[in-house]
Parts: sequence; C-alpha cells; structure tokens
Amino acid sequence: MGDARFTAPDYKPGIVRHMVMFRFKPQVTQADRDDVTKRFVALAQLSRRPDGRAVVASIEAGPQISGENVDFGLEQGYLVTFHSQGDRNFYVGRPIVTDSRYFDPAHDAFKSFAGPYLERVAVFDFPVEVHFQP
Repeated sequence: MGDARFTAPDYKPGIVRHMVMFRFKPQVTQADRDDVTKRFVALAQLSRRPDGRAVVASIEAGPQISGENVDFGLEQGYLVTFHSQGDRNFYVGRPIVTDSRYFDPAHDAFKSFAGPYLERVAVFDFPVEVHFQP
C-alpha cells in the first residue's frame, strides 16, 4: 500500500480513539509530570501535516482515579481523537511508519522528550463503532 496512502487523511475515515496511559518513573517530580502533560496536550495544536492541516481532532487528559485496583500502576491517561485511521497513522509515526515524510515531527519529538520520564506506556486504539448518548 505504501506510507503515502496509509497516512492519507482519507484512509479509513471515521472517528478513531487513541488511548495512551503512562506510569512515570518513581523519581519523576510533579513538575516534570505536569510538563509532560502540558506538552502532550499541546500536540492538539502542534501536530500538523506538511500542508498545515491539523491531524488531531482533540486531546483529553487526566490522572487515574479509579478505585477498582486494575490500573496496572498507570497514573496518567490521554484520549486522542482523530477523523481517520490515516490521521492516526500519520500522528503515531514510528514504529508503524518509518519514512519521516509521512509522520508527525511534533509527536516524534514529544516521544523523545517524554521517554526518559516514563516507566511504562500502554496504548489502545479503536474505531468508534457504537456511540450512545442518553
């Protein structure tokens, strides 16, 4: 298929949710954690295609507050929404896309920045197939 098609905005259109959860290394300060989150949320504005079009539809963030004891030690969550799988693919970049012409340099730079602060990362993506509102 090729990276150009795989990362095109019209590749598999429809809402895609990209859930990301972090566990920070024990020595990471609250100020550092806040900086990581600030920089992550900034990707909503910074993540752009070469022609300037936005890649991210929205980003939500917050700390883990569940009392169910099934969080696997994850502490901070992010929910990134895209308008297509192509937008998600462009945003994610490496390791699924290796040609730098077809991935987001802002997200790639964020991963390099945040990596030293993180002990564990979990990612789960899904296309929104069912949406219910009361």
